[in-house]
Amino acid sequence: MALDPASRARFNLEKASVLLLDETPMGMSILVQIVTALGAKKLHRCADVEQAQDAASKHELDLAIVDSMAPTGQGYDFVKWLRQNAQEPNCYTPVLLTTSHTPASDVVRARDCGSHIIIKKPIAPIVMLERIVWVAKEGRPFLFAGSYVGPDRRFRDNGPPDGVGRRREDLVAQDTAGSGPGGAHVKIGPEPSAPS
Repeated sequence: MALDPASRARFNLEKASVLLLDETPMGMSILVQIVTALGAKKLHRCADVEQAQDAASKHELDLAIVDSMAPTGQGYDFVKWLRQNAQEPNCYTPVLLTTSHTPASDVVRARDCGSHIIIKKPIAPIVMLERIVWVAKEGRPFLFAGSYVGPDRRFRDNGPPDGVGRRREDLVAQDTAGSGPGGAHVKIGPEPSAPS
């Protein structure tokens, strides 16, 4: 999803309660500047997981922006805690996970801890806005499956490749088309067994 910077659409987080978790003063400063530029006024600034858990226990949250806190990965642990231990409605809070490194293993870890999306640093304000709007609009259902709690991890529905439908429907179509004069007959299902 790409937003047109020249668009006259307005987005405002003025009434949103936003949790920010970043252990570095520079990272926190950047997050604060971005979300306040988007209108956010009610910020819960947390420098460690304990502060974030405390804020999530005391305040209703509308959005959480969490740094992965490499190399320890405590940000992932916080998101997992939020999903499994926080009270409603905070356990459903949209979570944007930020990180400086995005190897495939970290992307999988971000998905599997229950975050909605991962954002690579450095973060451009327009990218943050696009991700917030995307999370707000996409509406993936929440799953409670085994040890996983979070938004449905399958969010791409590209359908079958071009020109290919569902196999059984294709065979029925071929059967119908091929049974006319000069056409080959395609049988669906197993051959009947010969009597013994």
